[in-house]
Amino acid sequence: MKYTKLLSFSVLLFTLNLSYGQSYVGHSVDNYSGVQGVIYNPSSIVGSNLRADVNLLSASVFGGSDYFGINLSDIMSSDGGFDFEEDSEKFPSNANNFFFNVDVLGPSFMFNINKKNSIGLVTRVRANMNINHINGELYEAVVDDFDVNDDFNFDSKNLNGTIHAWSEIGLAYGRILIEKPNHVLKGGVTLKYLQGAGSAFMSSPGLQGQFSANSETLVTQGNFNYGTSQDFDADDLDFSNLTSGVGVDIGFTYQWYKEKINNNFPIHENPYKLKVGVSITDIGSISYDEAKVSRYNLDASASTANYEEDIEEFLDNNYLGVETTETAKIKLPTALHLLVDYRLSKKWFVSAQADLSMVKDNSELNTSVINTATIAPRLETKWFSFYAPLSFRQYGDVSFGGGFRLGPLTIGSGSVFTNLLSDSSKTTDVYVGLKIPIYR
Repeated sequence: MKYTKLLSFSVLLFTLNLSYGQSYVGHSVDNYSGVQGVIYNPSSIVGSNLRADVNLLSASVFGGSDYFGINLSDIMSSDGGFDFEEDSEKFPSNANNFFFNVDVLGPSFMFNINKKNSIGLVTRVRANMNINHINGELYEAVVDDFDVNDDFNFDSKNLNGTIHAWSEIGLAYGRILIEKPNHVLKGGVTLKYLQGAGSAFMSSPGLQGQFSANSETLVTQGNFNYGTSQDFDADDLDFSNLTSGVGVDIGFTYQWYKEKINNNFPIHENPYKLKVGVSITDIGSISYDEAKVSRYNLDASASTANYEEDIEEFLDNNYLGVETTETAKIKLPTALHLLVDYRLSKKWFVSAQADLSMVKDNSELNTSVINTATIAPRLETKWFSFYAPLSFRQYGDVSFGGGFRLGPLTIGSGSVFTNLLSDSSKTTDVYVGLKIPIYR
């Protein structure tokens, strides 16, 4: 896959998530979330309010950029005439970022072996994309085939980007480690067998230069690298030729009971007053042998007059480059998740969550989550729950959304209200799930 696809693919993905963006914001902390809760904290599998849970199909997509700002009401009122490139508000900087992730949760289940032990099996198909620290004016010029009218300078430090698609099968186990009259500690782990469908990646430790619109000349200094795993094509993902890897999720949950109804009852029959959870997900990587990597010295000037949407050809024609075959080790988007959940009354809760990337911002061959803090009140009963999450997201975006669980169906978004009301939303998400919950 050429470098130009890594740029244009980000536009395609961002456009896609405006229509189909999804994430389990607010739902993952529900005591009836079942398998969806396990993928965030494996310890939630034990002591659950569910006897068992069978996920049929759930989908989650989350994405955005600090380069684009979208007015969703303009899109809805445009009758299909909205031009994403022309009509969206733009915030170009020297270090713009794009991010996107899709998570399809396939047939999965969890059930309680006994009072203190639970197991589950989780199947997922996932794809992540990150482009970090790209100059916004350079990005726009490349996407527009350098058909721009203004001169600009750029100086991008630690430019990097990765697209990665993979599937996984996880075996989850949870156990009640400590059970006292007012205290319960649970632990859980998910061991994951990974199958990589491929990756594309780029990087430049320092890329600077100038573009002259009048002379159609691009002057650059620095180095640029890009590569793909063998036969990878983001436009046609192939899950028939997979590469193996391993991953791990680990988590713990502490529950405090102001006053238990009966110490002999299972913990799900004794409503907790306070719950605190911590987990680390996506520890691991997938290695791709025979990846094609091209490295270019960009200390030169080049004419953009005949540029025609092919950066690989443009690089080959204007710069010195070397192609090598290497092993590319793509790390998973490792993240730390923190949760504090407080019961206000029998059915009302308020939770505070933090999702923090454990991947360094300038790391190559990595994808990552964006740092997010969420406060979410919720109404929770056996058959119905409602969530109203307020999130503070990386790149200065504040999102407010809502979602509900009605028996086997879950639908929601962590940003639906701000997407509808804001003149310039930078992130968006929606989620949907269908399952067979088996209540106690």
